Amino acid sequence: MKQRVITAVIALAIFIPILLAGGVWLEVAAAALAAVGVFEIYIMRKRIIVSFDFLVTILGTLALVVPNGFYQGWFPKSISRLDLFYVFAVILLIITVLTKNKFNFEDAGVSIVAMLYIGTGFHYLAAVRNSQPGLGLLMYALIVVWSTDIFAYTFGRKIGKHKLWPAISPNKTWEGTIAGIIMALILSGIYMIFVPQEYSMTTMLIIAFVLSIMGQMGDLIESAYKRYYKVKDSGNILPGHGGILDRFDSMLIVLPLLHIFGLV
Repeated sequence: MKQRVITAVIALAIFIPILLAGGVWLEVAAAALAAVGVFEIYIMRKRIIVSFDFLVTILGTLALVVPNGFYQGWFPKSISRLDLFYVFAVILLIITVLTKNKFNFEDAGVSIVAMLYIGTGFHYLAAVRNSQPGLGLLMYALIVVWSTDIFAYTFGRKIGKHKLWPAISPNKTWEGTIAGIIMALILSGIYMIFVPQEYSMTTMLIIAFVLSIMGQMGDLIESAYKRYYKVKDSGNILPGHGGILDRFDSMLIVLPLLHIFGLV
């Protein structure tokens, strides 16, 4: 527990100033976090990181992380982040041919999904903060995710009796899940009283309800691939907390949804 607290204090001392500063500082931080996330995927899969496919996967991920306007002046206006992502995805498929399937189609598929999952998630970490709603909207998302996680864990341990999805995450319960959603709605509602958002309270609470559910789904998604790869944590970069993907699993799903819902 002591190690967890020390790690959390140090991480917050680094992360909060970057979050407040926003701009290029957060864009660089998002790119670094995404690169570590890809590294963790490769380590979980026991793939060699000193390889061409790892380099391509990193570059494809970073192609998605960078801001929308990053490529202006470098490429024709018709070229977008998704176009470059497609190029790197095709390169991975070409590697399957050049290596005679030592790096096979399934390997390429995992790398492509990792690029999209990690790259898009961390892109919106910076994009949400640097948008017009800015810090207020990002804090709204963080409150929903953190309150869901904290209270789902707390109530699940205290009163949880009915397992949510034991084949994937044996400790999660329906009681904890429901408590997490309710507390996310209460705390995000209180937050919006003091920090009004662009849309009505009702609309934002409906979105908070969906985000709370999808944040927990993000947690379950990570639990699923960790169980598949037979690892406890995605990494050990954060002593007592695991890896970057362990800490951002919910946010990687929630943050892009803010864009899909038209908030960014």
